[in-house]
Amino acid sequence: MKSEIHKRINTGLILFLLLILMFISKIVYLFFCICIFSLSFIEFSKLSKLFLKRKIFKQFITNASFALYMFLILLIFITGLNDIHFKIILFIILLICISSDIGGILFGKIFKGPKLTKISPNKTISGSLGSFILSMLISSILLGYIFNTELLNNIFLGFFVSLSVQLGDLFFSYLKRKSSLKNTGNILPGHGGVLDRIDGILLGMPVGLLYILILVFTG
Repeated sequence: MKSEIHKRINTGLILFLLLILMFISKIVYLFFCICIFSLSFIEFSKLSKLFLKRKIFKQFITNASFALYMFLILLIFITGLNDIHFKIILFIILLICISSDIGGILFGKIFKGPKLTKISPNKTISGSLGSFILSMLISSILLGYIFNTELLNNIFLGFFVSLSVQLGDLFFSYLKRKSSLKNTGNILPGHGGVLDRIDGILLGMPVGLLYILILVFTG
């Protein structure tokens, strides 16, 4: 158990360093965006074969829909390649998404308590609340310090991003449970596959951007 936690921490640190490199280098940024897109699609294709057994047409439609969704997210990240302000916003939302995961793990381990849902037995109500709390805190600190935005808007952004991350996580947990899989892959020691790591981010990122766009156009 301890070795798995160490693996998770070490992999997390490496991913965080890669995140910093992505922010600094355009080549690294583009390379890892494409790698994440490709690996996620491969993992999802394998997953769809299991939860849509022998339903070839449904597999094709599901995989095509996922590929289109991932391509649109990739386009969003490519848009931020030459726009430093947009890139900063992307990374802030990404950090809020990560904070949601960390808050869930920390509060869940410390406070334990009732389970959140049968879909994912490891998730607890205390963990869910911790996800909201840490996301709203990080959102308020980062946006307030960098962009000097209103506290209430920052809190709402953290709340909606965390809610989206948790729903995205539960959705993929349901698919994995239906496919009798623990992880979508094993490329990231202690974390599983790439899709295991970004499942919540896939929903949290566009929701966060949409919320910011609404604020911009209504403000």
